[in-house]
Amino acid sequence: MAKAKFERTKPHVNIGTIGHVDH
Repeated sequence: MAKAKFERTKPHVNIGTIGHVDH
């Protein structure tokens, strides 16, 4: 759920932040 939230907030940061957390 946080993934979609971050993607809407900062799509350019989601790659580094979410990408790291998701993996």
